Amino acid sequence: MKTSIIILAGALVTAGAASVISGTWNQKDFQTQQCHPGKGPQPTLLTRATDEGLGVSNVKQPAKEEAPKCVFMTTFEGKGLDKGNTINLPARVVNSMDVGMDWLIDAQNGDGGWGAGSHSRQEIRDPHAVKSDPATTAMVAMAIRREGSTLNNGKRAGELREATMFLLNAVESSNENDLNITRLTGTQPQMKLGQNIDVVLTSQFLGNLLQDVDCDAQMKRRIKSAISKCVDKISRGQSANGSQQGSGWAGVLQSSFATSALETAKDAGVAVDEEVLDRSRDFQKNNMNIETNEVVTESAAGVMLYSVSGSTRASAKETAQAKQIVAKAKREGKIASSEVNVDNLRKAGVSEEMALKYNTAYQVNNAAKNIAQKDEVLSGFGNNGGEEFLSYLQTGEGLIMSHDNDWKNWYDKTSARLVGIQNNDGSWSGHHCITSPVFCTATCLLILSVNNDIARLRQSNQQE
Repeated sequence: MKTSIIILAGALVTAGAASVISGTWNQKDFQTQQCHPGKGPQPTLLTRATDEGLGVSNVKQPAKEEAPKCVFMTTFEGKGLDKGNTINLPARVVNSMDVGMDWLIDAQNGDGGWGAGSHSRQEIRDPHAVKSDPATTAMVAMAIRREGSTLNNGKRAGELREATMFLLNAVESSNENDLNITRLTGTQPQMKLGQNIDVVLTSQFLGNLLQDVDCDAQMKRRIKSAISKCVDKISRGQSANGSQQGSGWAGVLQSSFATSALETAKDAGVAVDEEVLDRSRDFQKNNMNIETNEVVTESAAGVMLYSVSGSTRASAKETAQAKQIVAKAKREGKIASSEVNVDNLRKAGVSEEMALKYNTAYQVNNAAKNIAQKDEVLSGFGNNGGEEFLSYLQTGEGLIMSHDNDWKNWYDKTSARLVGIQNNDGSWSGHHCITSPVFCTATCLLILSVNNDIARLRQSNQQE
């Protein structure tokens, strides 16, 4: 575990087919060849799993003479990233992440997935006594990836491959007409977030993963096809007001993650209906009244934290774009100040419609992020549940994406809170609603390791 952002460069090149049969790995799976700029190809490492989908064996293969060169940049690296945007992690946080991830890896089921368990049997806390579900598996896979592993590199590469196959198989085997990707019902994430949370979180993970497989054309096509199928389901599952159908107890969070999933898919080059994306963003932004500073909590179980965290995250990308437009216009002498407002955006060359849109996002983002960081709001429902952890994650990512240096203060406060409530075995668990130690641990690790993912979170904030 690295205690600060470090620059790592690696490279991956496909040296063979990556077909997968029934979720297990045959001998042609994930043949990846390492290559480096200006250097010849390196020996190929073939990695496969056993027929049971567990253990990993490595076989050296001869290097191919004509290998394309491509460079892979890990989530730890951000080319040109201002070091002032990162923080050095305290040793207690690093240790907390290490033991948490070790616990999470041990909780993986034999099918490559992880499960949160049933809403009706929340007393079951043994991770191996519950069925794997896509939503929980996607959260764990995102946590592994954010820690620094990819499908072919890193300490947890084997576990990540198994999780990826579990999720790809879930998407590919799902009925085209269904809105979700699993036949499981009544899971904790579904009952508390929404019936379609599995497809939402799976799409989010696969969208993040896609940038890691640039050198594997076949696997890239497979992942991209799965994302397209997820996007179609998310789009068809959208209500007229921009929220996701099948809302759970805190359905605003399902809708918030749907917005993130659509943004990620679009950034990955997958076709996304702009009207669907706009409605999704607007639903989250409309939960924050910038005139009265009041928060709409109708779909948030009456909990302000759940609403404002979604508003912060959904408005972050447009806020960052507005800041960039105004800053550029000021450098060019078009405006006198770098304040984001409708007049400055117009003078910068933005249309009236887009100026109003950007300004609204900026105002919502500022109001929501300030409320989301208040101590009385951070308490959420009154004690810690998976919904609180998800809200912290959305707030933190929103702060980073909008280039708001308040994220450092948020991180100090939030990381201290999480380290202080970690269980002795390394896991985290909820005290209401989503109590699953697997789901909660994955979410907490995504929060604590967000420092590793700043470059990715910000790389797509270009004017659309």
